[in-house]
Amino acid sequence: MRITLRLPAGLHAWLVAQAKSARRSLNSEIVYRLEGERATVEADGESP
Repeated sequence: MRITLRLPAGLHAWLVAQAKSARRSLNSEIVYRLEGERATVEADGESP
């Protein structure tokens, strides 16, 4: 699936830096963080 995502410049720069330090692509970094958040929400029994 392909989506277009608009991010504030500061958030984009931060994500790029985080991805680089973790040796991931920007896409992989975003997916990694979203999956982590989903796991946290599911563990807490929260609904989206």
